[in-house]
Order: sequence, then structure tokens, then C-alpha cells
Amino acid sequence: MSTFDAVELIRTKRDGGRLGDEAIDWLIRAYTDGVVTDEQMSAMAMAIFFRGLDATELTRWTNAMIDTGERMDFSSLSRPTVDKHSTGGVGDKITLPLAPLVAACGAAVPQLSGRGLGHTGGTLDKLEAIPGWRASLTNPEMLAQLESVGAVICAAGAGLAPADKKLYALRDVTATIESIPMISASIMSKKIAEGTASLVLDVKTGAGAFMKTLAQSRALATTMVGIGNAAGVNTVALITNMDTPLGRTAGNGLEVAESVEVLAGGGPADVVELTLALAREMLACAGIDADPAAALVSGKAMDAWKAMIRAQGGDPDAPLPVARHTEVVPAEADGYLSRMDAMAVGLAAWRLGAGRAVQGEQVQAAAGVTWHAAVGEPVQAGQPLFTLHTDTPERIERAKEALVGAVDYASAPPELRPVVLERISAES
Repeated sequence: MSTFDAVELIRTKRDGGRLGDEAIDWLIRAYTDGVVTDEQMSAMAMAIFFRGLDATELTRWTNAMIDTGERMDFSSLSRPTVDKHSTGGVGDKITLPLAPLVAACGAAVPQLSGRGLGHTGGTLDKLEAIPGWRASLTNPEMLAQLESVGAVICAAGAGLAPADKKLYALRDVTATIESIPMISASIMSKKIAEGTASLVLDVKTGAGAFMKTLAQSRALATTMVGIGNAAGVNTVALITNMDTPLGRTAGNGLEVAESVEVLAGGGPADVVELTLALAREMLACAGIDADPAAALVSGKAMDAWKAMIRAQGGDPDAPLPVARHTEVVPAEADGYLSRMDAMAVGLAAWRLGAGRAVQGEQVQAAAGVTWHAAVGEPVQAGQPLFTLHTDTPERIERAKEALVGAVDYASAPPELRPVVLERISAES
């Protein structure tokens, strides 16, 4: 491989120039190997933050990140593979009911997930609230489970796009996380390396999302759909509302319980609606003609959930952890809830112990927030609005502070924003 001058490449991008294919390949490999320093890559990340990457640069950047590690191969499976990725939100437990639901309809769902950081919960943290469940599987174990059960939710191995892990940690401490090209390359390098044939993206927008505006979310969705399809992965995206938290719970064990309610044919309407919308997109991508709503009603999705949990050592019938301390926060006025700030709810759950401030920190399985009314519903002053759950009661006051001003009340029912706002595909 040719050798380039890192300083010259930084200067090129800083001044608005294009990075050539070989230069990108060298830069990513040299950074992964420690030849390019963190200081130099920090400068490059900031140059990209302000100058961007064009479509050709971005495709090459993504492929260069993939090429630093392994690619998984699911071609031996008898089922078509399809995956889902969410950009993260508050109460976003959709992966939990979605993976077994789509598997129950005939697809293989290799859901390689992560842990939470900050106000958004991690899928693995949620599932670890189930007694005995384990996140780490070998590749042969994953393939066997996909063939027999149809769904696996597990930790991504260190071999997938190692450049991304190193670059993400750097972006986190250099204020360059919000760069759309770098977010897109980060997500898509892992998903393409994962080897799925099709991918459905759930791109959140609003107060509780990383992308606050519809225009930002649309740009991110369009960019990722372009990268996926250019790599031969059939990719579509839904832009979904994250002004208001999803469902009625935020917190690890609490969200598992709510997901089981959905699989049992109940659960909050918004969680059911988004689960079914994503399931229909995933099944269409996989070429499967099946009705996911029928799989919920029939119990097939619940059967797939229990099989998936058991296959990873968990007991799907065991009681979930219950917090040692709870406190109720009452509604302050009569009226209809017209706003509930997703970020505030996520911050409260995090402060109660449901999330972590730094990688590797332990989380509480039972900590979190339950809300007893959703936006659009009537409440009376003094009735329970939130219940706070934690094993460490000294956390409660700071969690309550996060919820100050988090809801608004109105004299008439507000106009509700749809759960699914837009669909982005290669044809869009």
C-alpha cells in the first residue's frame, strides 16, 4: 500500500479538497495500526465535520473501515437474512419484540447490538436483566441459533470494523460525533461487515434523538441508505418520532417487561405500531409474504422470543428484577398532556442507574422511569405521572430535577405527531 503524509491529507480536507481512494485506504489502516496518531485523526475528524465527505469518499471510507476487520457470512442459512438498526432513543425497546417477530415470519435476524452510553439505553443491557441470559456468542453459535430459532441478539465481536471502535472513541471526546458522514460510516461499516442481505434503518428525530430536526434525520437516513445499497445491501429507512419517549418505560428490566407485553398481544400502541411498521419493511426486504400482526396474535412471536432467550442461557419465565426503592412524581395540573420531553425522561432514567456515563460502568437492571400517561391523554393534578425506580435512593432527587419542566399541560387534546414520519429508499 502506498504511504501518504497524514498532515498533507488533513490540509487537503481542511481546505475543502477531496481525498483519493488510496489515500483513504491508507489513512484508515494507518490509524488502526497506530501509525497515524490520535492528534492527527482528531484534526481530520474536525476537518470532515466542517467540510464533509462526498458520496465517493464516503463509500470508500466505509469500505476501508470494513476492511480493517472480518466480514461475517450467512450464506449457509436456509432463511433470508435481514437486520434492523436504530439510531437510538428513549424507551426504544423495539429490537426486543421485533427480532423474534420477524423470525417467526420466516427470516433470519442477526441483531448485533451494543450497550448504552448516556441517555439512550443499550439493547444488551436490557436483555441482561433476564436471569442467565448471555450477550457473547461465538460465530458458530450465532449461525446455529439463526438456523434453529431465526433470531439472535448478541454483542458484536471485536473483529467487526475495529477501525470504527477506535474512531468512535476519538469522536466522542473531540465534539465530532454529530458529523453525518462519520455517523453513517460508523453504523454502516458494522452493518455491512455483519453480512446481512437486507437492512432496515430506524432513524430517530426530535428532542430525545441525536438528530434533533427532520432535515438532519432525512440527510442521515438518505446517506446511510445510499451507502448500504452501494455495498449491495438492500437498505431502506424509516424516520420516526423521538420528541416523546416510546411506550411507557425507560430502563433495562422495565423495557423487557413491556416488550413481553407486546409479544403477548398487548403493550403500548406506539410500540406496537413501530414494531409492526419495521417488521413489514424487514419482511418486504427479505422477500417474505407474511403478516407480522398475525404472528403476534397467534403466539408464534412469543414462542420465538422464548426460544431465543433460552438459546442464550436465559430463563424467559423467570421474574425480572424489581427496584428496592420507588418514588412517585405527581401531575402538577389538570388537563391533557401536550408534551413529554424524551431527553428529560432519558436523563432521569440514566441518573437513577439505568445508564452509564463511561464505557464499562455497571448499570442497574431494575432502575428506570415509568410514566402513567402519554401525550394526548387526560390527567388530574396529584395523580401519579411518573414512578422512579432505583436500588440507590440517593439518586432520586437528581432524577426528579431532570423531570422539572419535562411535561406541558393543555386544556384540549393536542395534535399528535405520527410515529413514522417518512420512508427513505433508493428510489426516494
